[in-house]
Amino acid sequence: MDGTIVVTYKIVCKSDFNLELTLQKLLENEKIAKAIKGEFAKGIRNIELLTKNNNSKIRIETTKELYQFEVNKNDFADLISLAEEDATSRKLMKKDCSHIELVDIKTLD
Repeated sequence: MDGTIVVTYKIVCKSDFNLELTLQKLLENEKIAKAIKGEFAKGIRNIELLTKNNNSKIRIETTKELYQFEVNKNDFADLISLAEEDATSRKLMKKDCSHIELVDIKTLD
């Protein structure tokens, strides 16, 4: 196979925060409901916060910098190892940051 692949990855650390919760769960929180009502319905009484889809998810996570590198299409099976090597050569790996997560893989001509 001729051509190249552009791989995008991020470094995952032990201290990274990652939480996923439903919109319903978020709206059930008294402090959040009060803040929303205070911001968008100030001075109005007897109102409820409703949603059409209670299963909508909200993710709260640590913002990460994304890194890219190019490899030959023949190296597809080794992308994780190559990403780890790229991170090591760039000195991105730190004490509590020792994992790689592939974010995107794009094929070029």
